[in-house]
Amino acid sequence: MTYPFVSISNNFKIEIKTDFDFDQSNPLQYQYLFRYTILITNTGDVPAQLVSRKWNIKDGKGVVRYVEGPGVIGQTPYFEPGKSFEYQSFCPLPTMEGEMWGYFNMVDDRGQTFKIDTPVFRFQVPKEFIDIY
Repeated sequence: MTYPFVSISNNFKIEIKTDFDFDQSNPLQYQYLFRYTILITNTGDVPAQLVSRKWNIKDGKGVVRYVEGPGVIGQTPYFEPGKSFEYQSFCPLPTMEGEMWGYFNMVDDRGQTFKIDTPVFRFQVPKEFIDIY
């Protein structure tokens, strides 16, 4: 499985891949649904827990909106050294392309807080679907 968007931040590796969800999109109403898969790996030697996240979401017209909240997909995963957590979520956009970036707020076993930055990851309707629309 290839993750085209990768970043390393504070001893955590974040790998992301994106997909367009044709069946859940409605281009006549400018609704495009994109799915993304994120794999987070603790590459350091200190355990830590993901407690919240903040996203910046930019559509193809340059409009940016912000989303933040506790955990990811209702969970606050705990990372022992060398351990990973993978999850899937989605992003609705009013345009056929866009991008997201942000960070996860973490807390280690000593109570120290820190952020791990995600790479910028992009969404785009594949060319084979554009003719269908």
